[in-house]
Amino acid sequence: MEGRLVSATVAIVASLGAAAPGQLTERPLAEALTHPAIEYASRPTTDPIVELNRRIDEGAVRIAFDEGTGYLRSVLEALNVPIESQMLVMSKTGVQGLHTGPENPRAIFFNDAVTVGYIRGAPLVELAVHDPRQGVILYTIDQKPQARVRFDRPSSCLRCHMAYNTLHVPGMLLRSVFIAPDGLPLSQFGSYDADDRTPFSKRWGGWYVTGTHGSMRHLGNAIVARGETPETIVSDRTLNRTSIGTFDAHGYVSALSDIAALMVFEHQSHMTNLITRIGWEARIAAYEHRLDLGSSPLQDGVRELVDYLLFVDAQPLTAAIEGTSGFAQTFATQGPFDGRGRSLRQLDLQHRLLRYPCSYMIYSAAFRALPIEVRQAVYRRIWEILSGSDSAPRYGRLAESDRRAIVEIVRQTMIDWPSEFAPPSRAKPPMP
Repeated sequence: MEGRLVSATVAIVASLGAAAPGQLTERPLAEALTHPAIEYASRPTTDPIVELNRRIDEGAVRIAFDEGTGYLRSVLEALNVPIESQMLVMSKTGVQGLHTGPENPRAIFFNDAVTVGYIRGAPLVELAVHDPRQGVILYTIDQKPQARVRFDRPSSCLRCHMAYNTLHVPGMLLRSVFIAPDGLPLSQFGSYDADDRTPFSKRWGGWYVTGTHGSMRHLGNAIVARGETPETIVSDRTLNRTSIGTFDAHGYVSALSDIAALMVFEHQSHMTNLITRIGWEARIAAYEHRLDLGSSPLQDGVRELVDYLLFVDAQPLTAAIEGTSGFAQTFATQGPFDGRGRSLRQLDLQHRLLRYPCSYMIYSAAFRALPIEVRQAVYRRIWEILSGSDSAPRYGRLAESDRRAIVEIVRQTMIDWPSEFAPPSRAKPPMP
Protein backbone atom coordinates (compact mmCIF):
# COMPACT_ATOMS: atom_id res chain seq x y z
CA MET A 1 0.00 0.00 0.00
CA GLU A 2 1.43 3.39 -0.99
CA GLY A 3 2.78 5.39 1.93
CA ARG A 4 2.63 2.45 4.33
CA LEU A 5 5.36 2.23 6.92
CA VAL A 6 7.35 -0.81 5.92
CA SER A 7 8.43 -3.56 8.23
CA ALA A 8 12.06 -4.14 9.11
CA THR A 9 12.98 -7.03 6.86
CA VAL A 10 16.74 -7.03 6.86
CA ALA A 11 18.86 -7.84 9.89
CA ILE A 12 21.91 -5.65 10.26
CA VAL A 13 24.97 -7.23 11.80
CA ALA A 14 27.02 -4.68 13.71
CA SER A 15 30.59 -4.24 12.60
CA LEU A 16 33.28 -5.35 14.99
CA GLY A 17 35.37 -2.32 14.08
CA ALA A 18 34.67 1.37 14.47
CA ALA A 19 32.31 2.80 11.89
CA ALA A 20 34.01 4.50 8.98
CA PRO A 21 34.01 8.31 9.37
CA GLY A 22 31.44 10.16 7.32
CA GLN A 23 32.36 12.22 4.30
CA LEU A 24 32.23 15.51 6.24
CA THR A 25 35.46 14.67 8.05
CA GLU A 26 37.20 14.45 4.68
CA ARG A 27 35.90 17.79 3.41
CA PRO A 28 37.40 20.82 5.21
CA LEU A 29 35.69 24.21 5.03
CA ALA A 30 38.45 26.51 3.77
CA GLU A 31 38.75 29.81 5.69
CA ALA A 32 35.31 29.31 7.21
CA LEU A 33 36.11 31.14 10.48
CA THR A 34 36.52 34.49 8.73
CA HIS A 35 33.97 34.00 5.94
CA PRO A 36 31.46 36.91 5.82
CA ALA A 37 28.61 34.45 6.41
CA ILE A 38 30.24 33.21 9.64
CA GLU A 39 32.69 35.72 11.21
CA TYR A 40 33.19 33.43 14.17
CA ALA A 41 35.41 35.75 16.22
CA SER A 42 33.56 39.02 15.63
CA ARG A 43 29.87 38.34 15.04
CA PRO A 44 27.71 38.82 18.17
CA THR A 45 26.48 35.56 19.65
CA THR A 46 23.24 34.52 21.32
CA ASP A 47 24.69 31.65 23.32
CA PRO A 48 23.72 30.74 26.91
CA ILE A 49 26.57 32.81 28.39
CA VAL A 50 25.30 35.95 26.66
CA GLU A 51 21.88 35.28 28.16
CA LEU A 52 23.41 34.60 31.58
CA ASN A 53 25.35 37.88 31.46
CA ARG A 54 22.10 39.71 30.69
CA ARG A 55 20.41 38.13 33.71
CA ILE A 56 23.40 39.01 35.90
CA ASP A 57 23.24 42.64 34.73
CA GLU A 58 19.52 42.75 35.54
CA GLY A 59 20.18 41.39 39.02
CA ALA A 60 18.13 38.26 38.37
CA VAL A 61 21.12 35.95 38.92
CA ARG A 62 24.20 36.13 41.11
CA ILE A 63 27.23 33.93 40.51
CA ALA A 64 28.72 33.24 43.93
CA PHE A 65 32.15 31.91 44.92
CA ASP A 66 32.57 29.26 47.61
CA GLU A 67 35.75 27.93 49.16
CA GLY A 68 34.98 24.32 48.24
CA THR A 69 34.44 24.42 44.48
CA GLY A 70 34.81 28.10 43.58
CA TYR A 71 32.21 29.20 41.04
CA LEU A 72 31.23 25.67 39.98
CA ARG A 73 28.01 25.14 41.95
CA SER A 74 26.69 28.60 41.18
CA VAL A 75 27.45 28.27 37.45
CA LEU A 76 25.76 24.85 37.25
CA GLU A 77 22.65 26.22 38.93
CA ALA A 78 22.52 29.38 36.80
CA LEU A 79 22.88 27.43 33.54
CA ASN A 80 20.53 24.61 34.61
CA VAL A 81 23.22 21.94 34.31
CA PRO A 82 22.45 18.90 36.52
CA ILE A 83 25.03 17.60 38.99
CA GLU A 84 23.82 14.09 38.05
CA SER A 85 25.46 14.56 34.64
CA GLN A 86 28.97 14.51 36.14
CA MET A 87 31.61 12.49 34.25
CA LEU A 88 35.25 12.26 35.39
CA VAL A 89 38.27 12.33 33.08
CA MET A 90 41.54 10.86 34.37
CA SER A 91 43.75 11.72 31.41
CA LYS A 92 46.06 14.72 31.26
CA THR A 93 44.23 16.28 28.35
CA GLY A 94 42.63 19.67 27.80
CA VAL A 95 43.87 23.18 28.46
CA GLN A 96 44.45 22.39 32.16
CA GLY A 97 45.81 18.89 31.62
CA LEU A 98 48.73 19.40 33.99
CA HIS A 99 46.25 19.62 36.87
CA THR A 100 44.49 16.34 36.07
CA GLY A 101 45.17 12.68 36.74
CA PRO A 102 43.51 9.65 38.32
CA GLU A 103 43.73 11.23 41.78
CA ASN A 104 42.47 14.63 40.59
CA PRO A 105 40.18 14.07 37.59
CA ARG A 106 38.48 16.66 35.45
CA ALA A 107 34.75 16.76 36.17
CA ILE A 108 32.50 17.45 33.18
CA PHE A 109 28.82 18.39 33.46
CA PHE A 110 26.38 19.07 30.62
CA ASN A 111 22.91 19.83 29.36
CA ASP A 112 21.75 20.18 25.74
CA ALA A 113 23.72 23.37 25.04
CA VAL A 114 26.24 23.79 27.86
CA THR A 115 29.28 21.79 28.99
CA VAL A 116 31.14 22.77 32.16
CA GLY A 117 34.61 21.53 33.09
CA TYR A 118 36.03 21.70 36.62
CA ILE A 119 39.25 20.44 38.20
CA ARG A 120 39.89 20.57 41.92
CA GLY A 121 42.54 23.23 42.60
CA ALA A 122 42.86 24.34 38.96
CA PRO A 123 42.79 28.06 38.11
CA LEU A 124 39.86 27.97 35.65
CA VAL A 125 36.31 26.73 35.22
CA GLU A 126 35.91 25.86 31.54
CA LEU A 127 32.71 26.18 29.54
CA ALA A 128 31.76 25.08 26.04
CA VAL A 129 28.38 26.43 24.96
CA HIS A 130 26.53 25.80 21.71
CA ASP A 131 25.56 29.03 19.98
CA PRO A 132 22.61 28.39 17.63
CA ARG A 133 24.49 29.78 14.60
CA GLN A 134 28.17 29.97 15.47
CA GLY A 135 28.77 26.51 16.87
CA VAL A 136 30.64 25.82 20.07
CA ILE A 137 31.96 28.89 21.90
CA LEU A 138 34.64 28.36 24.55
CA TYR A 139 34.73 30.39 27.75
CA THR A 140 36.70 30.34 31.01
CA ILE A 141 36.18 31.77 34.49
CA ASP A 142 39.06 32.58 36.84
CA GLN A 143 38.61 30.57 40.03
CA LYS A 144 39.16 33.49 42.39
CA PRO A 145 36.66 35.78 44.12
CA GLN A 146 35.55 38.64 41.85
CA ALA A 147 33.11 41.49 42.40
CA ARG A 148 31.40 40.40 39.18
CA VAL A 149 32.28 37.11 37.58
CA ARG A 150 33.91 37.51 34.17
CA PHE A 151 33.54 35.04 31.30
CA ASP A 152 36.63 35.16 29.08
CA ARG A 153 36.64 33.81 25.52
CA PRO A 154 40.18 32.60 24.72
CA SER A 155 40.88 32.05 21.02
CA SER A 156 43.60 29.48 21.74
CA CYS A 157 40.96 26.80 22.52
CA LEU A 158 40.25 26.35 18.81
CA ARG A 159 43.64 24.70 18.36
CA CYS A 160 41.96 21.55 19.69
CA HIS A 161 38.26 22.30 19.25
CA MET A 162 38.30 22.90 15.50
CA ALA A 163 39.78 19.89 13.79
CA TYR A 164 39.15 16.79 11.71
CA ASN A 165 37.44 15.22 14.73
CA THR A 166 34.96 18.13 15.04
CA LEU A 167 34.08 18.11 11.31
CA HIS A 168 36.25 21.23 10.76
CA VAL A 169 33.98 23.55 12.76
CA PRO A 170 34.26 24.73 16.39
CA GLY A 171 32.90 21.71 18.19
CA MET A 172 33.06 19.04 20.86
CA LEU A 173 35.73 16.38 21.35
CA LEU A 174 35.32 13.11 23.20
CA ARG A 175 38.37 10.85 23.02
CA SER A 176 39.09 7.39 24.37
CA VAL A 177 42.80 6.99 25.17
CA PHE A 178 45.15 4.66 27.00
CA ILE A 179 46.80 6.31 30.01
CA ALA A 180 49.78 5.78 32.30
CA PRO A 181 49.38 5.79 36.12
CA ASP A 182 49.92 9.56 36.21
CA GLY A 183 47.25 10.16 33.55
CA LEU A 184 49.56 10.85 30.62
CA PRO A 185 48.05 9.57 27.34
CA LEU A 186 50.04 6.75 25.77
CA SER A 187 49.78 7.74 22.13
CA GLN A 188 51.76 4.72 20.96
CA PHE A 189 48.69 2.56 21.69
CA GLY A 190 46.33 4.71 19.63
CA SER A 191 43.05 6.37 20.55
CA TYR A 192 39.40 6.45 19.46
CA ASP A 193 36.73 9.07 18.84
CA ALA A 194 33.79 7.94 20.95
CA ASP A 195 30.20 8.22 19.72
CA ASP A 196 27.23 5.91 19.07
CA ARG A 197 29.08 4.13 16.27
CA THR A 198 32.13 3.22 18.33
CA PRO A 199 32.30 -0.37 19.57
CA PHE A 200 31.55 -0.48 23.28
CA SER A 201 34.90 -2.16 23.93
CA LYS A 202 36.76 0.93 22.67
CA ARG A 203 34.93 3.59 24.68
CA TRP A 204 35.97 5.71 27.66
CA GLY A 205 39.68 5.05 27.89
CA GLY A 206 41.04 7.66 30.29
CA TRP A 207 37.65 8.16 31.99
CA TYR A 208 36.20 6.89 35.22
CA VAL A 209 32.97 4.97 34.63
CA THR A 210 30.42 4.10 37.33
CA GLY A 211 27.48 1.86 36.55
CA THR A 212 26.69 -1.69 35.53
CA HIS A 213 26.76 -3.07 31.99
CA GLY A 214 26.72 -6.86 32.29
CA SER A 215 29.16 -8.75 30.09
CA MET A 216 30.03 -5.77 27.88
CA ARG A 217 33.59 -4.52 28.21
CA HIS A 218 34.97 -0.98 27.92
CA LEU A 219 38.26 0.86 28.56
CA GLY A 220 37.01 3.03 31.43
CA ASN A 221 38.72 2.89 34.84
CA ALA A 222 41.72 1.13 33.24
CA ILE A 223 45.35 2.24 33.58
CA VAL A 224 48.39 0.85 31.77
CA ALA A 225 50.58 0.22 34.83
CA ARG A 226 54.01 -1.40 34.78
CA GLY A 227 53.76 -4.85 33.26
CA GLU A 228 50.31 -4.17 31.76
CA THR A 229 49.38 -3.94 28.09
CA PRO A 230 46.27 -2.60 26.34
CA GLU A 231 45.12 -6.21 26.13
CA THR A 232 45.41 -6.90 29.88
CA ILE A 233 44.17 -3.69 31.53
CA VAL A 234 40.45 -4.50 31.26
CA SER A 235 39.30 -6.92 33.98
CA ASP A 236 36.61 -7.49 36.58
CA ARG A 237 38.42 -4.85 38.63
CA THR A 238 37.66 -2.14 36.03
CA LEU A 239 34.18 -3.25 34.92
CA ASN A 240 30.71 -2.86 36.49
CA ARG A 241 31.98 -0.52 39.17
CA THR A 242 29.31 1.35 41.10
CA SER A 243 31.89 3.55 42.85
CA ILE A 244 35.35 4.78 42.05
CA GLY A 245 36.77 3.20 45.17
CA THR A 246 39.68 4.99 46.80
CA PHE A 247 39.10 8.28 44.98
CA ASP A 248 38.98 11.20 47.44
CA ALA A 249 36.01 13.28 46.31
CA HIS A 250 36.68 16.20 48.67
CA GLY A 251 36.36 19.35 46.57
CA TYR A 252 34.00 17.73 44.04
CA VAL A 253 30.21 17.87 43.98
CA SER A 254 29.90 14.12 43.32
CA ALA A 255 32.02 10.98 43.48
CA LEU A 256 30.34 9.39 40.44
CA SER A 257 30.99 9.24 36.69
CA ASP A 258 27.68 7.95 35.39
CA ILE A 259 27.71 5.52 32.45
CA ALA A 260 24.31 6.68 31.19
CA ALA A 261 25.54 10.29 31.18
CA LEU A 262 28.62 9.20 29.23
CA MET A 263 26.48 7.51 26.59
CA VAL A 264 24.20 10.52 26.17
CA PHE A 265 27.15 12.94 26.09
CA GLU A 266 29.03 11.02 23.42
CA HIS A 267 25.91 10.96 21.23
CA GLN A 268 25.23 14.65 21.80
CA SER A 269 28.81 15.74 21.09
CA HIS A 270 28.85 14.38 17.55
CA MET A 271 25.28 15.53 16.91
CA THR A 272 26.34 19.05 17.97
CA ASN A 273 29.19 19.00 15.48
CA LEU A 274 26.96 17.72 12.67
CA ILE A 275 24.35 20.44 13.20
CA THR A 276 27.02 23.14 13.32
CA ARG A 277 28.78 21.86 10.20
CA ILE A 278 25.60 21.65 8.10
CA GLY A 279 24.57 25.11 9.30
CA TRP A 280 27.90 26.69 8.42
CA GLU A 281 28.08 25.00 5.04
CA ALA A 282 24.55 26.08 4.14
CA ARG A 283 25.09 29.69 5.25
CA ILE A 284 28.32 29.95 3.26
CA ALA A 285 26.64 28.46 0.19
CA ALA A 286 23.65 30.82 0.51
CA TYR A 287 25.95 33.84 0.85
CA GLU A 288 27.75 32.77 -2.32
CA HIS A 289 24.42 32.13 -4.14
CA ARG A 290 25.10 28.43 -4.65
CA LEU A 291 22.84 26.81 -2.06
CA ASP A 292 21.61 23.54 -3.62
CA LEU A 293 20.15 20.87 -1.36
CA GLY A 294 19.20 18.64 -4.24
CA SER A 295 22.71 17.55 -5.12
CA SER A 296 26.14 16.92 -3.61
CA PRO A 297 27.94 17.88 -1.49
CA LEU A 298 25.41 19.49 0.89
CA GLN A 299 22.86 16.79 0.15
CA ASP A 300 25.42 14.21 1.26
CA GLY A 301 25.93 16.18 4.48
CA VAL A 302 22.18 16.15 5.19
CA ARG A 303 22.12 12.39 4.65
CA GLU A 304 25.03 11.95 7.05
CA LEU A 305 23.29 14.06 9.68
CA VAL A 306 20.01 12.15 9.35
CA ASP A 307 21.69 8.74 9.50
CA TYR A 308 23.31 9.73 12.78
CA LEU A 309 20.11 11.36 14.08
CA LEU A 310 18.26 8.06 13.50
CA PHE A 311 21.08 5.92 14.99
CA VAL A 312 21.42 3.99 11.74
CA ASP A 313 25.04 3.00 12.42
CA ALA A 314 24.83 2.87 16.22
CA GLN A 315 26.38 -0.12 17.95
CA PRO A 316 23.65 -2.17 19.68
CA LEU A 317 23.89 -2.97 23.38
CA THR A 318 24.24 -6.64 24.25
CA ALA A 319 23.48 -6.20 27.95
CA ALA A 320 21.48 -3.80 30.10
CA ILE A 321 23.09 -0.59 31.38
CA GLU A 322 22.29 1.11 34.65
CA GLY A 323 23.86 4.31 35.91
CA THR A 324 24.63 5.36 39.45
CA SER A 325 23.72 9.04 39.76
CA GLY A 326 20.08 9.18 38.70
CA PHE A 327 21.03 10.97 35.49
CA ALA A 328 18.86 8.70 33.33
CA GLN A 329 15.75 9.57 35.32
CA THR A 330 16.53 13.30 35.37
CA PHE A 331 17.19 13.37 31.64
CA ALA A 332 14.02 11.50 30.68
CA THR A 333 11.70 13.90 32.53
CA GLN A 334 12.54 16.92 30.37
CA GLY A 335 10.30 16.12 27.40
CA PRO A 336 8.60 17.39 25.32
CA PHE A 337 5.95 14.67 25.42
CA ASP A 338 3.27 13.70 22.95
CA GLY A 339 -0.34 12.98 23.88
CA ARG A 340 0.57 9.43 24.91
CA GLY A 341 3.37 10.54 27.23
CA ARG A 342 6.15 9.53 24.84
CA SER A 343 9.36 11.53 24.41
CA LEU A 344 12.53 11.33 22.35
CA ARG A 345 14.42 11.73 25.65
CA GLN A 346 13.22 8.44 27.08
CA LEU A 347 16.20 6.12 27.41
CA ASP A 348 16.21 2.43 26.60
CA LEU A 349 19.62 1.25 27.91
CA GLN A 350 18.66 -2.36 27.28
CA HIS A 351 19.34 -2.73 23.56
CA ARG A 352 20.25 0.86 22.54
CA LEU A 353 20.51 4.37 23.94
CA LEU A 354 17.03 5.78 23.26
CA ARG A 355 13.63 4.14 23.52
CA TYR A 356 12.65 5.80 20.22
CA PRO A 357 15.73 5.99 17.97
CA CYS A 358 15.63 9.63 16.92
CA SER A 359 17.89 12.22 18.53
CA TYR A 360 16.37 14.67 21.00
CA MET A 361 18.81 17.22 19.52
CA ILE A 362 16.21 17.81 16.83
CA TYR A 363 14.62 20.10 19.46
CA SER A 364 17.84 22.08 20.08
CA ALA A 365 18.11 25.82 19.44
CA ALA A 366 20.93 25.10 16.99
CA PHE A 367 18.75 22.78 14.92
CA ARG A 368 15.92 25.32 14.92
CA ALA A 369 18.41 27.97 13.72
CA LEU A 370 19.32 26.00 10.60
CA PRO A 371 18.11 27.69 7.41
CA ILE A 372 14.54 26.65 6.66
CA GLU A 373 15.67 25.00 3.42
CA VAL A 374 18.03 22.78 5.40
CA ARG A 375 15.42 21.83 7.99
CA GLN A 376 12.98 20.94 5.22
CA ALA A 377 15.65 18.79 3.55
CA VAL A 378 16.32 17.04 6.86
CA TYR A 379 12.60 16.37 7.37
CA ARG A 380 12.25 15.03 3.84
CA ARG A 381 15.20 12.70 4.36
CA ILE A 382 13.84 11.49 7.71
CA TRP A 383 10.52 10.73 6.02
CA GLU A 384 12.18 8.93 3.11
CA ILE A 385 13.78 6.56 5.59
CA LEU A 386 10.91 6.14 8.05
CA SER A 387 8.25 5.74 5.38
CA GLY A 388 10.29 3.09 3.58
CA SER A 389 10.67 5.17 0.43
CA ASP A 390 14.39 4.50 0.80
CA SER A 391 14.48 0.74 1.31
CA ALA A 392 18.27 0.36 1.38
CA PRO A 393 19.29 -2.63 3.52
CA ARG A 394 21.12 -0.40 6.02
CA TYR A 395 17.78 1.02 7.18
CA GLY A 396 16.32 -2.41 7.84
CA ARG A 397 17.26 -2.24 11.52
CA LEU A 398 14.54 0.39 12.06
CA ALA A 399 11.48 -1.58 13.13
CA GLU A 400 8.06 -0.55 11.85
CA SER A 401 6.84 0.19 15.38
CA ASP A 402 9.79 2.54 15.97
CA ARG A 403 9.27 4.29 12.63
CA ARG A 404 5.61 4.94 13.40
CA ALA A 405 6.31 6.08 16.97
CA ILE A 406 9.00 8.56 15.89
CA VAL A 407 6.73 10.18 13.32
CA GLU A 408 3.80 10.33 15.75
CA ILE A 409 5.99 11.95 18.41
CA VAL A 410 7.61 14.60 16.19
CA ARG A 411 4.26 15.49 14.58
CA GLN A 412 2.96 16.48 18.01
CA THR A 413 6.12 18.03 19.45
CA MET A 414 7.64 19.97 16.50
CA ILE A 415 5.84 23.03 15.16
CA ASP A 416 7.34 22.92 11.66
CA TRP A 417 7.17 19.17 10.98
CA PRO A 418 5.44 18.90 7.56
CA SER A 419 1.84 17.77 7.97
CA GLU A 420 2.03 15.57 4.88
CA PHE A 421 4.70 13.40 6.53
CA ALA A 422 2.32 11.26 8.55
CA PRO A 423 1.79 7.53 9.02
CA PRO A 424 -1.46 6.08 7.73
CA SER A 425 -4.35 6.05 10.17
CA ARG A 426 -4.65 2.91 12.17
CA ALA A 427 -7.59 0.76 11.11
CA LYS A 428 -10.56 1.13 13.41
CA PRO A 429 -12.09 -2.06 14.81
CA PRO A 430 -15.39 -3.05 13.16
CA MET A 431 -18.58 -1.96 14.84
CA PRO A 432 -20.21 -4.73 16.90
